[in-house]
Amino acid sequence: MLYAFLISLAVLALLSIVFEEVTHLNKAKTTLFFGCISWIALFMAAGDPGHEKLIEEQLNENLLEIATLWLFLMSTMTFVAYLNAKGMIQILVQKLFPQRVSVRMLMLQVALFSLVLSAICDNVTATLVSLGLLTTFKLDKQMRRRMAVLIIFAVNSGGVALITGDVTTLMIFLGGHVHMSELLLLFVPAAVSVMLLAVLFSLKAEGEVSTTPIKREVRSVDIIIAVIFFSTIVMTMALNILFGIPPVLTFLTGLSVMFLVGHTTRSNKEELQILEYIRQVEYDTLLFFLGILLLVGMLKEIGTLDLLTQVYSQFDPNISNFVAGIGSALLDNVPLTAALLKAEPVLNTPEWLGLTYSVGVGGSLLVIGSAAGIIAMSKVKELTFVSYLKFVPALALCYSVGYGLTLLLAYHFYG
Repeated sequence: MLYAFLISLAVLALLSIVFEEVTHLNKAKTTLFFGCISWIALFMAAGDPGHEKLIEEQLNENLLEIATLWLFLMSTMTFVAYLNAKGMIQILVQKLFPQRVSVRMLMLQVALFSLVLSAICDNVTATLVSLGLLTTFKLDKQMRRRMAVLIIFAVNSGGVALITGDVTTLMIFLGGHVHMSELLLLFVPAAVSVMLLAVLFSLKAEGEVSTTPIKREVRSVDIIIAVIFFSTIVMTMALNILFGIPPVLTFLTGLSVMFLVGHTTRSNKEELQILEYIRQVEYDTLLFFLGILLLVGMLKEIGTLDLLTQVYSQFDPNISNFVAGIGSALLDNVPLTAALLKAEPVLNTPEWLGLTYSVGVGGSLLVIGSAAGIIAMSKVKELTFVSYLKFVPALALCYSVGYGLTLLLAYHFYG
């Protein structure tokens, strides 16, 4: 009876994610509610102090994983919130893109820009910045829709190669299944598949578009903080590879340097404004991860994930991973990845890299399959669930090419 109740809570949480656009109930709040209720129910049904102690230990272990993920995301998102508010990202866009360009060349440039940006920023920020770029060019409805689809695929693809880019990549990395140097290999198939999609989309693209430059003043402290951010990303990778230092520690150090720089270059009032950028971080995103990981931890506690392991292990891992990627277009990739990690499948390095690519990119196959898709649907009125479906064949082809190339390279270098 208890297990049926707990599983029903997990199903309700999943439905609240899928139908968020219909119910207008924020998925962060619903998943957090169901996640907390599930653990409260576990404690109430424990029956004896010994069992309560065991559940408490499992909860503490779960919360430690969540805290590591939370702190890392909070650090990266604070940096990006600051740079975005100061217009540094918009200035970068203007420096990179010419005022007048052919639609075909713009499509290739947007694909490459979104791909690289999503590797160093979270997917939400990368999507918003890339879509903001579209508004600076005068595009017709059909081309704007096509560009939005390309951005969704590029953002999801770019995030798989670095832990700063995609939460699922970070989760697999923190689980100790892949090294940072191994993840960098994924950038090659990600780039190839994105550029292939850009070429397919640009075949019928004709004409030129222009943009109007925006003047913006840049202060030296903003440039310093931008340098600190990129230095932190480089140091995170270097220190982890050389000394095994956890990424969260390096990023928190970088964040502290940012605050120290703010303290020495600004008045007390301005320094308080810097601290305000922590509050601008999208806490809905963080609360969503908290709720999801609590639910997945509960499912592991009651043994439900053992069933997932049995289904997953019945097939060749490379096939299972490919299907898991397609599944992430229907289910949110965060709970899907969390469930697979908790199920603890036995995979080798190429198979883990295949899983990292598939759950990161597979969500692009449907517009509701990723945060990038949902954001694009809300920002580009021409993009709807139905209008997105006509792009599915091209997206599936590029996803398959990227996945195949991932396995080819992974088995060549790590097989």
